[in-house]
Amino acid sequence: MPTAPPPDFAAALAAGPLVLDGGMSNQLAAAGHDLSDELWSARLLADDPGAVVAAHRAYFEAGADVAITASYQASFAGFARRGVGRAGAARLLASSVELAREAARAEPGGRRRWVAASVGPYGAVLADGSEYRGRYGLGVAELVAFHRPRLEVLAAAGPDVLALETVPDADEARALLELVRGLGVPAWLSFSVDGDRTRAGQPLAEAFALAADVDEVLAVGVNCCTPQDADRAVAVAAEVTGKPVVVYPNSGERWDAENRGWRGEPTFRSFRVGGWLAEGARLVGGCCRVGPDGIAALAAEVAVRRSRPAGAGG
Repeated sequence: MPTAPPPDFAAALAAGPLVLDGGMSNQLAAAGHDLSDELWSARLLADDPGAVVAAHRAYFEAGADVAITASYQASFAGFARRGVGRAGAARLLASSVELAREAARAEPGGRRRWVAASVGPYGAVLADGSEYRGRYGLGVAELVAFHRPRLEVLAAAGPDVLALETVPDADEARALLELVRGLGVPAWLSFSVDGDRTRAGQPLAEAFALAADVDEVLAVGVNCCTPQDADRAVAVAAEVTGKPVVVYPNSGERWDAENRGWRGEPTFRSFRVGGWLAEGARLVGGCCRVGPDGIAALAAEVAVRRSRPAGAGG
């Protein structure tokens, strides 16, 4: 009998929660790589692609179902500042998907693994912390012009889904949503937030609502925020959009841009996933400073809940 085709990402999401990976940068730094360059982890797409594969593999081995590519800070403008031409930049962007796919194939066993192509905000390219503020002084049309070329390259590379992530500003969300319509690849939209507002200060409910009628967007939520802010945002995203929710906060520590270091104590705890799932989350993971150990603990919590009969409490 013919083998059934593998399910697409939307079908897998409908079937139950999926575990995302953790922070790419902290995993690379833990392996001894210097990420002080403006390209951050994207530098290794050119300089050490094997390190990127190893980082993805560590998260898959920890129990992640989805790898987010090392393209967050990658852009044509950023590579141009390093002397990489347009064709070379396109190859490096596409390679981020290929490297994640290589890691996904590394271990046999039948469990399907997925690749999400990271599309970071315009502010990430500036390498000055602007992704935590938004309000770049650019209009929607200018943001569309910036994002269009790399979105087209990443989509053509064949990811399972586009991760429109760490978006600080509703205007940038409008630009990204305009671009994914008709692109042929599903997406999730994930804001970086502070309390009940985007980093740029817009009410979070209004920002989520922008994606409610965009069929290409399979999930809406938050990332790279504190776990406490993530807790509050999940229910809002589900109520406003009626879509599955994506949630992957950072460790709870705060980035000190002036001194280029993390401050405070981590508050990321795997038990939080129960509340997220109860409120409508279907893509759960971690962001900055959440490593394989954190993802392994979260994946174990998800596995327990997957095994419970429908309607079981807890």
